[in-house]
Amino acid sequence: MKTIVLGGGVIGVATAFYLAAHGCEVTVIERETDVALATSFGNAGVIAPGYVTPWAAPGMPAKIFKYLFKPASPLIFRPTFDPAQWRWIARWLRECDLERFRVNKQRMQRIAYYSRSCLHEFRSRYPFDYGQSQGYLQLFRSAYDVELAQPSLAVLRDAGIAFREVSAAQCVDIEPGLRWARETPVSGLYLPDDEAGDCARFTRELRSICETNGVVFRFDTQVTGLDVQGGTARGVRIASERGGELLSADAVVVALGVDSAALLAPLRVKVPLYPVKGYSATLPVIDDEKAPRAALMDESLKTAITRFGRNLRVAGTAELGDKRSTLREQALQTLLKVLDDWFPHAAKPSSAHFWVGRRPMTPDGAPLLGPSVIDGLWINVGHGSTGWAMAMGSGKVVADLVVRRVPEISLEGLTLERYRK
Repeated sequence: MKTIVLGGGVIGVATAFYLAAHGCEVTVIERETDVALATSFGNAGVIAPGYVTPWAAPGMPAKIFKYLFKPASPLIFRPTFDPAQWRWIARWLRECDLERFRVNKQRMQRIAYYSRSCLHEFRSRYPFDYGQSQGYLQLFRSAYDVELAQPSLAVLRDAGIAFREVSAAQCVDIEPGLRWARETPVSGLYLPDDEAGDCARFTRELRSICETNGVVFRFDTQVTGLDVQGGTARGVRIASERGGELLSADAVVVALGVDSAALLAPLRVKVPLYPVKGYSATLPVIDDEKAPRAALMDESLKTAITRFGRNLRVAGTAELGDKRSTLREQALQTLLKVLDDWFPHAAKPSSAHFWVGRRPMTPDGAPLLGPSVIDGLWINVGHGSTGWAMAMGSGKVVADLVVRRVPEISLEGLTLERYRK
């Protein structure tokens, strides 16, 4: 079967890997010069199925309002006249209901745990280093943040997921570098089975394996449209020196992140994606003893600090209303504040390399996997800030569907069907 995957981020490359494993002839089309140069490039690197949580959560609107006008904020909101922004926000507000939150979190955890299982199976066959670490520690700055975390803890308990509520002293036992912190957490939550690793580094290695398995990558290539005839996808149109070129295929998988919505819209395939910008800073470690060992999350400011070998990654902030890939000083200062609060002597702020990416968010948090309304056209989008945690599982599920295999997990609530009811 001749297949085309649109998008060279971790989601698209993982899909290509599993399609090739099924014996498909696979071409990946990417507008950048290599894989993982957009949203997959500078993310937090956390693979935390136990933590994955919808942004739409009980108490979140009030928390957002509380921080909206503070200098250090987990959110930057830029109101616009774009109707799509307000439609997305209205849907998001509906999903902040407690029962909806529980359903959405369980859906996200289902694909995230399956994805981690797929990653471990993959690693057993293709062992390579991508800066892995084990364990994930959430830090709570206030009793208010502990209270907001209670619905998530209830879901963890119901699912039988391993976690420990820990004291401030126990946080230091887990991460000794916190002894030099300027702040003292009121408590923490430790997920021992969660992990982290450099997503971009992993994706580059995965590309090499894909190429060994016959996958063709076409970089610097702009998709201009999809070729659909008689309700069936027949291929992809790309820009070329001759003005345009048609690449035929038996199946097309759209994994273009936030750009997927615009590509699908002319075909009346509506995907409720909105670009929520996220930021990160990457810095070299200057003092091992005073740096973190693994991955942490500042739950108040929704900012992660992750150790990748000799480097630290600080990632966070959600910005609505600005679709441009431009750095905003307020967000960068929040990242550096979080690092200075918890690990003030681990790295030099002046050495930070900053990045911004557009996360493809759905209002309810769960991704959109599988069939579109058009035969032969498949989607693998909407993973938000948890794409790395869901990549391998999402890729395998969609590849299975393309070749008419039954996926190993239920797709209830993970397909486009949930937005068509």
